[in-house]
Amino acid sequence: MNRRMIALIGRESDGYVSFCPELDVASQGSTVHEARENLR
Repeated sequence: MNRRMIALIGRESDGYVSFCPELDVASQGSTVHEARENLR
């Protein structure tokens, strides 16, 4: 089963932070793509 959720991605000084408000989970990465994949 696939489920769509919101991912908020913002720039930090040394990379990007991703946040999923529905699950209250955060991750980070060097690029937008990496931050998104790490959140997944």
